[in-house]
Amino acid sequence: MTIRYDADALNVLGGELQRCSMDPVTGFFRNGCCETGPHDLGLHTVCAVMTAEFLAYSRSVGNDLSTPVPESGFPGLRPGDRWCLCAPRWKEALDAGCAPQVVLEATHEETLAIVTLGVLRDHAATV
Repeated sequence: MTIRYDADALNVLGGELQRCSMDPVTGFFRNGCCETGPHDLGLHTVCAVMTAEFLAYSRSVGNDLSTPVPESGFPGLRPGDRWCLCAPRWKEALDAGCAPQVVLEATHEETLAIVTLGVLRDHAATV
């Protein structure tokens, strides 16, 4: 059973928002889903499949996602891990030519305020 903050959350395809990852545990609410709410100022709504290229890019712009931070319970991400990215950061990576693939079923509909469904489909991961 998926633990949800908002049981009515929809994905970018209009269906029920699916879980992104429980290993590592992701999401603004750390419930495995890319849900959002009024306190999520970063809009952590894109379920992305990490790549070495994206992780290096993210580190280069000041957000090191690959180094573990044990005191915060953060294991560090590796290529292949799924993670709820901030929609603006994903768009920034897209513009830089290194956006990771997106799991559409697990990407929150609020992402569409930042990027179109067509662009997301162009970067869709096969699940």
